[in-house]
Amino acid sequence: MKMPTEMPRLKGFRFPREIISFAVWAYHRFALSTADVEDLLAERGVKVSRETVRKWVNRFGSHFAKRVKRDRPAANDKWHLDEVVIPVNGRNFWLWRAVGANGDVLDILLQKQRNAKAAKRFMQRLIDRFGAPRVVITDKLRSYIKSIRNLAGCADHRAHKGLNNRIEGSHRPTRKRERLMGRFKSPRQALRFLAAHDQINTVFRPRRYRISAVSYHHARSDAFDLWNDYALEMTA
Repeated sequence: MKMPTEMPRLKGFRFPREIISFAVWAYHRFALSTADVEDLLAERGVKVSRETVRKWVNRFGSHFAKRVKRDRPAANDKWHLDEVVIPVNGRNFWLWRAVGANGDVLDILLQKQRNAKAAKRFMQRLIDRFGAPRVVITDKLRSYIKSIRNLAGCADHRAHKGLNNRIEGSHRPTRKRERLMGRFKSPRQALRFLAAHDQINTVFRPRRYRISAVSYHHARSDAFDLWNDYALEMTA
């Protein structure tokens, strides 16, 4: 990843922000552990511990995710909703995820239940942020029916497993990272990681099969430029 040779030093940190932002990018962009990122940096002559990498990821992952959300185009009015079980410290939680028609993750919420109350809470959260949708696509979980009818009565609710392939694909990176991390240790850790991971991957994982090689190269270059801008906005 090519980055500017010089950026203003981040106050209170020994390493320059180029290195910190590279570590956060590598961790979220690829299925890497903190030890893997440590080795990548070592190959580049940067001696840093995996614990330091972990602290950088925890501290600055949310910074980059918030900047991505800030600059992302307004959400469209067609939503894909789904839920998937996530083991957290020996207990099963349900990760509720909403994805727009263009594949961007709109929001996630980790809840203990997979029932009508949980569905209503997630729908209300989405509507408060994005307004009522025109179309909502879900699986055949009946818990969605009442909450959508009450909160977005004019929406076209399509409950069909085969229509929800877009969000099914959105779950795959979560599963991959979950296996690598050896399960999440707490609900807070899971939400903190997934909230950053989903947004960062939105920038660096365009749907390559739908664009030409030239367009993909331009998209990747734009993503790197954005990342550098966000690195300049980092604060201690």
